[in-house]
Amino acid sequence: MRRAYSVETVRAAEAALMKRVPEGALMQRAAAGLAVACGDLLRRTGRVYGSRVLLLVGSGDNGGDALYAGARLARRGAAVRALLLSPDRAHAGGLAAFLAAGGQVAEGADGLGALDLVVDGITGIGGRGGLREDAVALLRAVTRDRDRTPVIAVDLPSGVEADSGEVHGEAVTADATVTFGTYKPGHLIDPAAEHAGALRLVDIGLGPELPEPPDLEALQYADVAALLPVPGGESDKYSRGVVGVVAGSERYPGAAVLAVAGALRGGAGAVRYVGPGADAVIARFPEALVHAGPPSKAGRVQAWVVGPGLGDGRWAEEAVADVLGADVPVLVDADGLRLLDAETVRTRTAATVLTPHAGEAAALLGVAREEVEAGRLAAVRELAARYRATVLLKGSTTLVAEARDTPVRVNPTGTAWLATAGSGDVLSGLTGSLLAAGLAPRDAASVGAYLHGLAARHGSGGAPVSAQDVADGIPAAWRDVRAG
Repeated sequence: MRRAYSVETVRAAEAALMKRVPEGALMQRAAAGLAVACGDLLRRTGRVYGSRVLLLVGSGDNGGDALYAGARLARRGAAVRALLLSPDRAHAGGLAAFLAAGGQVAEGADGLGALDLVVDGITGIGGRGGLREDAVALLRAVTRDRDRTPVIAVDLPSGVEADSGEVHGEAVTADATVTFGTYKPGHLIDPAAEHAGALRLVDIGLGPELPEPPDLEALQYADVAALLPVPGGESDKYSRGVVGVVAGSERYPGAAVLAVAGALRGGAGAVRYVGPGADAVIARFPEALVHAGPPSKAGRVQAWVVGPGLGDGRWAEEAVADVLGADVPVLVDADGLRLLDAETVRTRTAATVLTPHAGEAAALLGVAREEVEAGRLAAVRELAARYRATVLLKGSTTLVAEARDTPVRVNPTGTAWLATAGSGDVLSGLTGSLLAAGLAPRDAASVGAYLHGLAARHGSGGAPVSAQDVADGIPAAWRDVRAG
């Protein structure tokens, strides 16, 4: 599991560790890891010896890390130059080591010639508010008219917000980011994560100083495999869980089919469908159990999914209210989010999972969509707290948050190909099925998002993918996770 901590927590952990190690040891450990990562990147297209490396050096510790790493590269035969944004405030020890190793200080961005690598050490995890104008001008001068010189960021791309993943103004876009001790939220959450490129974590001994729980966590294969529901020898379709799906309408019968498709592949033993799309559902999935409604009369279920493609008619309003009155976990998506009563959700005794995209989240919060997209972490936390629910915020980074104080989950498997009609309906059915199979709400949402993203990758192979392709890819994703 990838774990991420706030800047405040990281600073406290570093301070505690520095009391137990020799002065400067942490910076040397960081610089050593950074130099190795730079060397690996250089060897992909050539070699370290004779390569041309430019360091962009700010006034903080990140600048010191870059200078010490540059010294190591210089000793290996690289031609390393440093552009100092604040020469009077450059890290003194790092600069002395850099010059002693044969590194050179560049006077400006002009006349640098061809470069094999740019190292971004302008600002670190404490940076706020995007890059300053002088740094922006320097960055543009260094990168203009070059044939995509790779950029490696020190700890975090300069200009992004470490704690929130927000980007206010100009920021470095790196091909790779080398971070130290632990991940920070900005490494995992868009839009900052889009600037980070490939992530590489360097162990500097910080682990024992980091508290539990982390601020964020991202599940990996082993974590998901441990959560997948597996039937036992005495299991039957009812003991494995029954999920009810209230979706679709005369106008949107496909939403019913796609939600049921996701539900049938999510681990529950049976799927009950309630709604106007019964004929379409049975034609595609004869194993589904259908009922005309209302949902409370359809038979026993262990979880409900309500909302995809319902429209906004009277039947839809009554169906949402009926489902929210049940004493089992309920997942609300799409049209159901517009029709729900907030106070009803807040006072439910059983779990509620809300699965909005950015536009729906903005409507629930009463803010502009752009505000949600720019501050996804703040938005998902606010939604969970305001509605006292588990919230899965879909988008370029899918986040899962609870009303109680648990780490926000970040899904690492998403792909832009999931931005296609109906894929959210599949996710709703899949996650609802996991709820019915017995997973806790946060686990069901996290595992559902993980398998959903992985299924899209299996189904697309880098090409456009349909929602039905995603549904069809879930069994392969499931097997892939189980196989490790």
